[in-house]
Amino acid sequence: MSDAPVSGAEFKQQLRDGQPKMGLFLNSHSATVAEQLAHTGYDWLLVDSQHGPMGFEKLSAMICAIASGGAKSMVRVAGAHDRAGIQQALDLGADGILVPYINTAEEAAQAISCAKYPMAGTRSVYFPQRSMNKAGLLGYAGSANDNVIVALQVETAACIDNIEAIAALPGVDMLFLGQNDLCMSMGLYVKYEFPHMYTSPELLVATDKLIAHAQKNSVILGIFLFGTSRVGEFLDKGFTFFSVGNDLHHILTQAGAHIGALEGIAVEKGKAWNRRPTALL
Repeated sequence: MSDAPVSGAEFKQQLRDGQPKMGLFLNSHSATVAEQLAHTGYDWLLVDSQHGPMGFEKLSAMICAIASGGAKSMVRVAGAHDRAGIQQALDLGADGILVPYINTAEEAAQAISCAKYPMAGTRSVYFPQRSMNKAGLLGYAGSANDNVIVALQVETAACIDNIEAIAALPGVDMLFLGQNDLCMSMGLYVKYEFPHMYTSPELLVATDKLIAHAQKNSVILGIFLFGTSRVGEFLDKGFTFFSVGNDLHHILTQAGAHIGALEGIAVEKGKAWNRRPTALL
């Protein structure tokens, strides 16, 4: 297996060709954690600047940390309106962006425009900056529109209603399914007892509609899952870009496994010990 880095365009083509890419969201906002996870073998890591305390200086350090381990770097920005966040993420060297809360084709087009240089978009050009350190201004800017990964998050009922127009827009590389927010938006948390909303007929219909229009337009399908239990199911559906949680989720599940083992050992040795009450483990 070659360790040579692939371009963003090659990465996207591999996804379109059916090659899965596995990764994590990063919500600890720690460059140290980002660097260590970048060396574990995940294909990509996403710095989540939508949720949690994140300034541009911390974002800069985390993108560097991810690059040190050879993973692709993504940044979730605040939304289609977040021109400054999109600009900073890409100028700091991120390989792509994830834009949440897309409802309409107009919002999707605005997000794409912010991520693309003219004539395909309205991204501002500036030199020098980290994204241009390896190839120079023209070497980077000349191919950035092909290499930058533009992912739009599908997480509202309105987005599903407008998915035909959204998926057909030039410049949409990926449609990324956020089941939690989509279930909330569709009222499924009210209608169903947890976790049955995730296998409800309403969500299945919405997901099938997303899949049909993504595949019609050769758009990559991505999804956020907690854990690995449903990865196979969505591989069968044509999804290739997977998040299996976030760094904090990894910490909690691994800690839970250790704590469970400690409780068992204590019982075995007649030294009863139980974890402190907590809603997290």
